[in-house]
Amino acid sequence: MDLAVKDVERHLGKFAATIVGVGALLAIVLIMNGIYRGNIGDGVWLIDHIHPDLGVVERDRGGPFNEQSRLPEDAYKSVAATPGVAEASPFITYAVQRQVGNSSQQFTVIGYNVFGGLGGPGRLVAGRAIERAHYEMVADEKLGLALGQEVRLGVHDYTVVGLTKGAVDSGGNPLVYLSLADAQEVLYQQDNRAIEAQCAASLKTLEKAGYLPAQAKKLLPLVAPATDTVSAVLVRLAPGADARQVTRRIEDWLYYNVYATAQERDLMLQGRLRKMTAILGLFRSLLVVVSIVIIALLVYVLTIEKIRAIATLKLMGASNWVIVRLILEQSLVLTVASFAFAYAAVHLTYESFPRTLVFVPTETLLTFVAMFVGGGAREPARHLARAAHPALARLGG
Repeated sequence: MDLAVKDVERHLGKFAATIVGVGALLAIVLIMNGIYRGNIGDGVWLIDHIHPDLGVVERDRGGPFNEQSRLPEDAYKSVAATPGVAEASPFITYAVQRQVGNSSQQFTVIGYNVFGGLGGPGRLVAGRAIERAHYEMVADEKLGLALGQEVRLGVHDYTVVGLTKGAVDSGGNPLVYLSLADAQEVLYQQDNRAIEAQCAASLKTLEKAGYLPAQAKKLLPLVAPATDTVSAVLVRLAPGADARQVTRRIEDWLYYNVYATAQERDLMLQGRLRKMTAILGLFRSLLVVVSIVIIALLVYVLTIEKIRAIATLKLMGASNWVIVRLILEQSLVLTVASFAFAYAAVHLTYESFPRTLVFVPTETLLTFVAMFVGGGAREPARHLARAAHPALARLGG
C-alpha cells in the first residue's frame, strides 16, 4: 500500500486546490521568463529582420534604431558610389501616436524605397507588399486592421494591402510600412494654420534681415524646413567586398557613422534595452527564489498537518524512510503537477498578452529543475520524521 496515494485520495480536494494555487504562481514565473526574453526579442526584431550589411547614419549618432538620426535623402547616392557598395537605399523610421479605428494607438512608421529597396516588410501573413508609390500600407496585425481597410494618416487615406505578424519596434509597438515619400509626408506634413503661422514667422525673419516684402516672398521656399530627410542609408555590399574598408571610406569621405548589423544590435542591447533588461532579470530571479521558498513552506505545512498520523505510524513501528518517502512523493507530485498546470495555462494564453512572450526551452527546463529540487528537498522530510518522536510521546501521555 502506498501511503502517499492513500493520503492524496483522502484529501483530494485540498490537494487539487493546492496544485492550482502553486500552478498559478509558477505560471507567473514562466510569464516573467517570457517577458524577459520577449523584451530582448522585440528590441532587436527590426534590426535582425532588416539585416543590412551596413547602416549609414548621422555623424556621432547611434541610430537609427537606438537614437534619432537625420540625413539628406540624396545621401544614398553618395553612399552607392562608394567602392564595394552594391546597393544603397534610403530608410526612415519614427514613432507616432494616431487614431486608428476607434482608439488612439502608438506604432512605428517605416518608410523605404518600395521599388526594390532595402528595409521593407519580411514575411507577410496576408495580402501583398506595397506596389504603388503612394497611399498603400502594410501593417502588423496587432493594430487590429484588416486587408482593404483605409486608415487616415495626416491628410490622406492609406489602404492596407498587407499584414505582418510579430513586426514590432524596440518597445513592442507594431510597425506600419509606407513608401518613403508617404512616410516623409506623414512625418512633416502640417495643417494649413500651422503652415500659415510658419510662413508668417519666416517672412518676418527675412524682412528683419533687410529684404523687401516682395523679395522675402520669393526667398520663402529657401528657408522652409527640409522635409526630404531620412534616418539612415541601408547598404548591401558587393560580393567579396571588405566591410571594414567600405566603412572606413564612408566615414572618411562622407563623414557619416557606419554600423554593421551586429554593432547596431549591441548598441540597442547596451543602450535602450539595458536598464529594462536588468530590471526584468532581477524580478525574474526574485520570483524564482520566492516560488521555491513558497513551495518548500507549503510542503512543510502540509506535512505538519500529518504529524499525528506520522506519530501513529512510528508507534506502529514504521521506519523513518517510510515517512520520508510519503512526504517526498507528495511534494514531488505537487511540484510536477503544478508545473504542468502552469506550462499548459501559459502556452494556451500567451498569444493574448499585450507584450510578446518568448520562451527558451533551456530556461523553462532550468526553471522546472529549480522547482523540482526545491519541492523535493529531503532535509525537511527527515526533520519531520524525527519530530514525530515528541508527538509520539504526547500521544502516549
